Amino acid sequence: MCPACMATTALAAAGATSAGALAALVVKRLRDRSEARESTRAANPEESNMDRQRVVSQPEWIEARKALLVKEKEATRQRDALSAERRRLPMVKVGKTYAFDGPHGEETLAGLFDGRSQLIVYHFMFGPEWKEGCPSCSFLADHLDGALPHLAWVRHHDKYGD
Repeated sequence: MCPACMATTALAAAGATSAGALAALVVKRLRDRSEARESTRAANPEESNMDRQRVVSQPEWIEARKALLVKEKEATRQRDALSAERRRLPMVKVGKTYAFDGPHGEETLAGLFDGRSQLIVYHFMFGPEWKEGCPSCSFLADHLDGALPHLAWVRHHDKYGD
């Protein structure tokens, strides 16, 4: 099973038999947690204030937000540096000739690129005993159309270089 579907499966195994029942089960669990928290706060008023956030004036909030923004920008710079380092990793030449089932029969890896500079590969999970593909993988495949304009630009850039 696809890891993205494990949470849904766990909830379904806990008693939901349909999408509506699954939603009702989630809502019930959230209400139960909320009620449990409220009863804990009522029983221990001193402890319950410890897990609440402070309420401050707007100038105090702005000062705290600016301090956090400095940390967020540093984290962004570190992530950008790490991403740049990953892009500079050396490549490995594919020396073996692989055969794939393409839209026009058997094709090589180079043939799948069809003159393009990039190839998008997605591992669609479909177990041998499954009647349908993974729900999350199916959702992704059903919504690839939003990327098509961007992919058309890449194709144009590959052909004409502008």
